[in-house]
Amino acid sequence: MDGLTATEELRRRPGAPEVIVLTTFHADEQVLRAIRAGAAGFVLKDTPPAQIVEAVLRVAAGEPVLSPAVTRRRMARAAGDPADDRRARRTHARQRFAEPGEREQDVAAAVGRGGSNAEIAAALHLGVATVKTHVSRILARLGLNNRVQIALLVHGAGLLHEDEDDARGGRLG
Repeated sequence: MDGLTATEELRRRPGAPEVIVLTTFHADEQVLRAIRAGAAGFVLKDTPPAQIVEAVLRVAAGEPVLSPAVTRRRMARAAGDPADDRRARRTHARQRFAEPGEREQDVAAAVGRGGSNAEIAAALHLGVATVKTHVSRILARLGLNNRVQIALLVHGAGLLHEDEDDARGGRLG
């Protein structure tokens, strides 16, 4: 298992110790996932050793810690243009949504519209079992946990606007 999954598992235990994630990755998604997993600190591996020791001591004293580079990035995003942030989120969602094949994109778009497996099957002329298979593949391929996350990704990619749906059937391309 990866470090974030290990953090989640460890933090669920009674009397679990505090966890500091030490990583080379500092994308916002990684930081947020670490915090949601229960990490009390997020430190980049290029942090000088003395600052890593300081982070351990601060977390042991009950203070949360973020690497200065992560803090700077979060502050820049918070101070940035909201339209730029929306465009960046949409671009990221579209890139992720482009990973499944064409039929899986159709199914994902239908999930985003709130369709049940039976409704999606009827609309796309598929069997219910086939829709379930596509949904399972989408979840696995994109590292998602449930249909709500598929719907959020579809919405985030902006694929449910009528003009886009008419032009592309809800697909990227």
